[in-house]
Amino acid sequence: MKIEKARLFKIDLPLRNAFEVSFGVIKYKRTIILELTDQDGNCGYSECSAFDVPFYNEEFRSGAWDLLKEQLLPKVVGHDINHPDDIYQLFSHIRRNNMSKACVNCALWDLYAKRLQLPLAKALGGDKQKVEVGVSIGVQSSPEKLVETVRGYLNDGYRRIKMKIKPGADYQFIKAVRNEFPEAMLMADANSAYRLKDLPMLQRLDELGLLMIEQPLEPGDLVDHAQLQSKLKTAICLDESILSLADTKKMIQLGSGRIINIKVARVGGLGAAKQIQEYASKHGIQCWCGGMLDSGVARAENVAIATLQGYTLPNDIAASTRYYNQDIIKPVVELDGTYVNVSHRPGLGYEIDWDNMRKFCKAELVLK
Repeated sequence: MKIEKARLFKIDLPLRNAFEVSFGVIKYKRTIILELTDQDGNCGYSECSAFDVPFYNEEFRSGAWDLLKEQLLPKVVGHDINHPDDIYQLFSHIRRNNMSKACVNCALWDLYAKRLQLPLAKALGGDKQKVEVGVSIGVQSSPEKLVETVRGYLNDGYRRIKMKIKPGADYQFIKAVRNEFPEAMLMADANSAYRLKDLPMLQRLDELGLLMIEQPLEPGDLVDHAQLQSKLKTAICLDESILSLADTKKMIQLGSGRIINIKVARVGGLGAAKQIQEYASKHGIQCWCGGMLDSGVARAENVAIATLQGYTLPNDIAASTRYYNQDIIKPVVELDGTYVNVSHRPGLGYEIDWDNMRKFCKAELVLK
C-alpha cells in the first residue's frame, strides 16, 4: 500500500469526571488522532496516547506531534509499505518514543485490515467474539466514597475493579471495599508510588485477596520488583516497566512479576503487543490489555488486540461512557454484561464522528 497523505488532529476530549492518580488529576484527554490515506482512498486511524505532560513516561503530546510531523511520517507518506510492522525497521534509528511509533503502526494496521476487508481483530490473528473488560477507578477522597463508586460499577456489570492507590490512600481504602464486596475481583494500581521501604504496607495488601498489585515501584526497577515479588503472595503486574519484548524477557528471568498489563501505545503498537503476549503466554505469564483514558479510536484498537488468546484476564477497556459524555467514534463502545462485543466490520469497526472531532479539535496538520 502506498501512503498518499497523513492528517494529524490535536484533540482535547473532556472527561465526564476528573480522574485522580498517584501523581495528579486529569480533566481532559489531550491526544492526537492520525489519519493515513492510501492510493485507493482508504483511510486508517489511530491515536497517539501521550498525555500533555510527561508524567506517565517521557513522551508528551507536543513532542509527539513534532516527532510525527518531522521524523516519522515523512518516512511513510509517499512510500510503499508492505506490512504495518515494517515501521519497526523503518524507525529503528529513533530511540524509544514508543507512543509515537505506535500511532503510525496502529493506523497502518487499520488501513491494512480494511484493504484485506477483514476486521482488525481477524487481521491480527484474534479469534474471540467478545472480550471481558474491567474498570479503573481513580483515587477517591475517602474509603466510603470508594466503596460507593465500586458499588456503582459492579451494578453496571463490571466484574473486575481496578483501584488507584497512593501513600495515605491504600490499605484502609481497599480493605473497606473488600469488606463490602468479599467476592469481587479486585486489584490495586500504584503507578510507581511506592518503594521497597514501603514493604510492610504492601505486605498488608496480601490479606485482601487481590488479583494483583500493578506497578508498585519505579518503572526501571526490575530488580527491586523481583525482590518485592519474592516477599508478596499477591501477584505483581508490571505496566510502565515493560516497554518491549526484551523487557518481558528480563522480567521473566528475574521473577519481577507474574502478570503484564500490555498497553499498545506503551510498547510501540499492535505488532509489538502481539509479540509480547505470545512470548509471555509461552512462559506462564498472564496478560491483559491496559488503557490510557483512551478515546474511542484507541479503545477500538484495544478491543481488537484483546481478542488474541494470550490475553487471559479482564481488560481495561470499559464502555466509552465510563470516561466521556461525547466520544469521537460512532457507534460508541458499549458493554454487553461484563464484555465488549468485537466488531465484524473491516478495520477498527467504528466510524469517526466528524462532528465531535471538529468540536474538540484544537489543531490540524496535513502532510503529502
